[in-house]
Amino acid sequence: MYVCLCNMITDREFRAHAAQGDCTVSTVYRSLGSQPRCGKCVPFVKQLVEQVRETPRAHPIAAGTA
Repeated sequence: MYVCLCNMITDREFRAHAAQGDCTVSTVYRSLGSQPRCGKCVPFVKQLVEQVRETPRAHPIAAGTA
């Protein structure tokens, strides 16, 4: 689903970049090579970043790939 219509960025793109490390809305936009234009998407992007941050990451041992 498109989250940022001004830049044509999807939720998958935001989640993928947010999952690469501790980040903020502005760092995710920078990693995508853009910046918010109208700003209507910023609250939703912030929510996506927080969801990614709160989602536990699979550890190799926990996943049974030790």
